[in-house]
Amino acid sequence: MYFRDIIGLHDVKKHLIESVQRGFIPHARLFHGPEGVGKLPLAIAYARYLNCEKRGEEDSCGECASCRKFDKLMHPDLHFVFPVVKSKVSDEYLPEWREFLNGQTYFGLNDWLNFIHAENAQGTIYSKESDEIIRKLSLKVYEAPYKIMVIWLPEKMHDACANKLLKLIEEPPENTLFLLVSEDLEQVLLTIRSRCQLLNIRAVEPEEMVASLQAVHGLQETEARQVAHIANGSYAKAVSIIKAADDNNYFFSLFKEMMRASVSRNIKAIKSVAGELAAIGREMQKSYLLYCLRLFREYFISNLNEPELIYLREEEKGFGDRFAPFINAGNIQSFDDEFQLAYRQIEQNGNARIIFLDLCLKSTMLLKK
Repeated sequence: MYFRDIIGLHDVKKHLIESVQRGFIPHARLFHGPEGVGKLPLAIAYARYLNCEKRGEEDSCGECASCRKFDKLMHPDLHFVFPVVKSKVSDEYLPEWREFLNGQTYFGLNDWLNFIHAENAQGTIYSKESDEIIRKLSLKVYEAPYKIMVIWLPEKMHDACANKLLKLIEEPPENTLFLLVSEDLEQVLLTIRSRCQLLNIRAVEPEEMVASLQAVHGLQETEARQVAHIANGSYAKAVSIIKAADDNNYFFSLFKEMMRASVSRNIKAIKSVAGELAAIGREMQKSYLLYCLRLFREYFISNLNEPELIYLREEEKGFGDRFAPFINAGNIQSFDDEFQLAYRQIEQNGNARIIFLDLCLKSTMLLKK
């Protein structure tokens, strides 16, 4: 990953490059900002630039021995820590991690967990990871100017692991750097935050995103602008919207059926919808419930007559012209609670037919409020 691979954020890239050229290289930086805006690629591009043998004015050379090793993410002085499952350490997932990073630039934690088939397991940086970090960084720099430890999502780190690293982050060995990448700064231990120089990475600029969606994904300008607006600055979300277009169309069709059956209080139609939802598989069911939660929030906001705050596709807006008034201050919280509950029940392998039938019946009651 190079600086040129990262969409927009020109001022941030310029700041990082110029800081290296001036010799201002903090021993610990914490890149933080929303999911899917390019924080980890930016940290890797920065690490590459630091160790590049022929740094250019705007990027790494791409030709030196260091850059060639960075191309494969196999530089001996580049180390990664990231959330894993089954109480393992990051090194046990390194082949998958490299394959994952080489296949995409913008992503979130769920993308990574899906890639390693984590199923319902939560990604965590376990306490035993601290011993591995201390061991690696106790060794001398192998061949580059800097030994660099990249920690993705330190907010997922066990407190025991974080506490063991405090002194190392505050006073790392000579020519050793920490690059932390967070999507929830408030969840990073204050004692970790206080030892790092913070660098806020904002959302991708709309025009930059639109141009990339047209060039890379072949979207027409109108469609690209619509996707960029819904993504709200997250390029990862924009890509997921494009990839999930078919699923979203199907989910929208199911949502309309479900809401129409609930409004009409037609028991036969309600049973039919519940049966269809019960048959689509658990991962699809979970995705559908998350889709519904998003629509409820958007339809509630659309009643406030603030178009710039609404993130809906055209067909969703069209349905919302008639349906949105049914979602109001009297039922929005209950809709959120009930669909969140259904999500948890599906996740816990509950009976899908019963869950969705109950959800349809509850929706019938809530739509009366």
